[in-house]
Amino acid sequence: MISAKMRPFLENNSAIRMMFEEGKKMAELYGADRVYDFSLGNPNVPAPEKLNQAIRDILDEEDSRLVHGYMSNAGFPQVRAAIAENLNRRFGTKFTEKNLIMTVGAGSGLNVALKTLLDPGDEVITFSPYFLEYRAYVTNYDGVLVTVAPDEPTFQINQEEFRARISAKTKAVIINNPNNPTGVVYSEATIRALSAILEEKQKEYGHAIYLISDEPYRELVFDGAVVPFVTKYYGNAIVVYSYSKSLSLPGERIGYVLIPDELEDSDMVIDAATIANRISGCVNAPSLIQLAVGRCVDCSADLDFYDRNRKALYDGLTKLGFTCVQPQGAFYLWMKIPVRSAGMSGSDVGRQDGLTVENGFANVDQEAEFVEAAKKYHILMVPGSSFACPGYVRLAYCVAYETIVSSLPEFAKLAREYML
Repeated sequence: MISAKMRPFLENNSAIRMMFEEGKKMAELYGADRVYDFSLGNPNVPAPEKLNQAIRDILDEEDSRLVHGYMSNAGFPQVRAAIAENLNRRFGTKFTEKNLIMTVGAGSGLNVALKTLLDPGDEVITFSPYFLEYRAYVTNYDGVLVTVAPDEPTFQINQEEFRARISAKTKAVIINNPNNPTGVVYSEATIRALSAILEEKQKEYGHAIYLISDEPYRELVFDGAVVPFVTKYYGNAIVVYSYSKSLSLPGERIGYVLIPDELEDSDMVIDAATIANRISGCVNAPSLIQLAVGRCVDCSADLDFYDRNRKALYDGLTKLGFTCVQPQGAFYLWMKIPVRSAGMSGSDVGRQDGLTVENGFANVDQEAEFVEAAKKYHILMVPGSSFACPGYVRLAYCVAYETIVSSLPEFAKLAREYML
């Protein structure tokens, strides 16, 4: 019999992964070119050739005992130093190799941070909509996830509700910037306001409240948007990063945790996080890809590819009458679910087809009907309830450009069905 702690995860398996598996089955039935799978954030841009060459060079040039052997649980010091220098050049910081711990991607990095910080019953605040695994990660260490409702339609942080949600049990706050699933970039004004509230509440409760910034999409920003580097705004900030998106390496599982000297008891936290990296079962981040990343800290994915996709999908869907949040970062489009109605104006409020309706849109967890309707046109998207924000769907546009272009006539059929 499996553990009681695992049963809820079995019952609520990832809708993203289930949709991805369904897409593979549909591709076998109808042909891959006739299935429009926007479910999984799996980069379609190839990894930079410099990185591929770095892997070949490392295998040819380096001692195999180095390439395939153990190293410090925090990772190779020369790799951590290279990343620290890169961050210092870009953000005017003063990190050294000791501030970085190489991890098995951002997911592992978040687990390392939470394992280091949480005692049972500690509360962790995050903001809806949020990456669905945050709840699982907090639960891993017997913490309690507290969510703050979004500030619609901007999807910046609802600062007043955030202030009200902080309690004496609050140990940490997780932000995801740029945000998955909305594609919103939290502005400097948002980060400053958030930091001011945290400073106020630290003084009120007399203990540290850690801000954990989950930043796997930091490099994927458009239209001149800037992702504020949180350690410059708040002393007790920890940054978690992954190269999965910026270098198109989701399967390689490589990232880091950054713990600044300004953090309260930083040396102790760094030592504890290094041990957490080991005893979580990861031991250390994969050696070969660590070394390769160390040679490619200035590389990035092809932003023009994502930008073209972003514009094509956003422009195409809004022209069809769908309401979408214009994404500034990551590679996701957040779309509001329309109400299937006949002769109903956009200002009507009421009940229609079992949906709660406000301003012509579903606003509760009834998006299943819309997601199923889209499947008739071979369109796969993830329901907003998977991100604790029903009434929306997420579309991952990290797909081939041709997929977006070919999908728009099918979206037009879906729009007509919903009389947009």
